[in-house]
Amino acid sequence: MGSQISKRETILNKIKQALVNPVPLPFTAANNRADTLVMPLQQEVAIEFAENFTELQGKFVYCSNINEAIHHLQQLVVVRKWQSVFCAEEKMITLLQNQLASLNVLSLALSEAAITTCDALVARTGSFLLSSATSSGRTTSVYTPVHICIAYTSQLAYDIKEALQMLQQQYGHADQMPSFFTLSSGPSRTADIEKTLVVGVHGPKEVFCFLVDDSSTD
Repeated sequence: MGSQISKRETILNKIKQALVNPVPLPFTAANNRADTLVMPLQQEVAIEFAENFTELQGKFVYCSNINEAIHHLQQLVVVRKWQSVFCAEEKMITLLQNQLASLNVLSLALSEAAITTCDALVARTGSFLLSSATSSGRTTSVYTPVHICIAYTSQLAYDIKEALQMLQQQYGHADQMPSFFTLSSGPSRTADIEKTLVVGVHGPKEVFCFLVDDSSTD
């Protein structure tokens, strides 16, 4: 038992060291603790994704299971006082419909935040790989001020090439691949006006990644 705890603490420390300038989590101090992290399935890839994602001003939360992710999401909604959180994906709606009072499945335009899944996570660029395969479509991840992506450790890939190879294996044949893919890398940013960096002009001002450990076979 002691060796397992020691190993777990070693991995947690390594993740914290990788996140040199982490973005503060929007939860209370009592819940913003290192013991909410768990050892990832693909240790080095998960660390690189977390580091690159937070460098792009993304907000990263590691969850040991989907129930923990839902718990953190509930806290986030309460802290931000969101009245409407949009989701279009049936599986996610089923998980959240009895857990999230502010869940909205009808109007993206009236929502303060939107929840999606993704097809893959690209560690090298700290990006989500999104496609037309989900019900979220082209607009859900960019329309509201806040985009929340719930992803899984099994979706981690080192680079875009590996991510596309994963999807080829998933879909089997080229003609069954989604009609489009897009990469989302943190909040929208532009420096077109006087070379001053502005966040949230062409998309969300904030992007969250709830990375769920699905390595357990139990």
